[in-house]
Amino acid sequence: MLENLIRWDQQLLLDINGTHTPFWDEVMWNISWPIIWTPAYIIILYLCIRYYKMQTFYILLFTAVLILITDTVSVHVFKNMVQRWRPTHEPALRGLVHIVHNYEGGDFGFVSSHATNFFGIAMFFTMIFRRNLKYFALVSLLFAALIAYSRVYLGVHYPGDVICGAIIGTLVGWGLGYLFCIFSRWLIRRKHLTTAT
Repeated sequence: MLENLIRWDQQLLLDINGTHTPFWDEVMWNISWPIIWTPAYIIILYLCIRYYKMQTFYILLFTAVLILITDTVSVHVFKNMVQRWRPTHEPALRGLVHIVHNYEGGDFGFVSSHATNFFGIAMFFTMIFRRNLKYFALVSLLFAALIAYSRVYLGVHYPGDVICGAIIGTLVGWGLGYLFCIFSRWLIRRKHLTTAT
């Protein structure tokens, strides 16, 4: 069973990575790096200030904790423990994986930190904005999925790496988003009580 999953994972990786063209190489390369993320961060910061005002500081604090957790879990709990070679370092796939700009990534790829971090962020802010912004969940999760897909396209992760990373990130993001919503309601009640007295 496990051998079949590994074989399917490798074949799907080769199918996606094998669709490369010079144009899509550049598109996916840029999607995978911070050049495309900065505007998204600015938009999210603006939305935090608009809808949460003084609570924005706490949102940023929760976000920092979120990234600390997702990054630590993806690297130290999974990558360093499981030690599954990235496709670009897998001897059985040597010469079969299309590499863009000579980028091969670190040795191990399970799970994808990109997928873990971005699905965590997407779910966290989905929880925060779910009452204010109707389509935020769809847009943010599609954005995270696109970044995850770019990692497979570039050949530095198997589909299984990004799927498992997405699941972990989503769970962490949901948990911290739920905690923040409770914390936010507590802050509002506390402010009302202080104002009343």
